This record gives sequence, C-alpha cells and structure tokens, in this order.
Amino acid sequence: MILEPDPTPGSVRMMARLVPVLVRGPSMVPTIRDGDAVLAWRGAAVRPGHVVLARFRSRPELLVVKRVVRPEGDGWWVEGDNTFVTDDSRAYGVADIDARVILRLWPRPKRL
Repeated sequence: MILEPDPTPGSVRMMARLVPVLVRGPSMVPTIRDGDAVLAWRGAAVRPGHVVLARFRSRPELLVVKRVVRPEGDGWWVEGDNTFVTDDSRAYGVADIDARVILRLWPRPKRL
C-alpha cells in the first residue's frame, strides 16, 4: 500500500510523533482498505504482529503499510495481509520501520 502522509505531491514528511496517513492500495485487506485513514506513532516499540509504516531498503522512496512478521538481520521482514498481493518483503527484501499504526481513524474507527 502506498501512503500519503502529506497532501503535497511528491512530498513525504514524517516530522510529528503522531502521523495521520491516507492508505492507497489493496495489500492490507481486510484489516485496512484503500481509502482508509490511519494514525501512526513514530518511535513506538515494534514486534511481530504489529501494523507499521515501513520503507524497503531496495525502494526507499516507497512508504508502505505492512504487518511485521519477524526481525531479519538489522531490519524487519514485513508482509501484507492480502495474500494475493506480494508487494512486500517477498519482493523487496527487508524494511526499516518509520512508525507503528495504532488505529484506523476513518471510515470505521478501530484500534489496530
């Protein structure tokens, strides 16, 4: 899933500790859907099972939301919940975590 934390085209700012993010793409269905707004917490502890904002080392320009599977070397192995979409560590390798997604704001508020 590609995320848009800043409405300015081509800009990705991750300055605040709590970051509202608009989700684009189907890779986290059914947990998070295209068009959902989520809130992420920078600096939060991460462990397997958490939903996170991440950047793949092989594609650092791409900010994605994925589920943490396991630590992998000095990074994290992350995968989407939708098994039919493989734009995750299976395709791009290990990722670095930017923030942990803590809740869905819209359209169905829910703690994640």
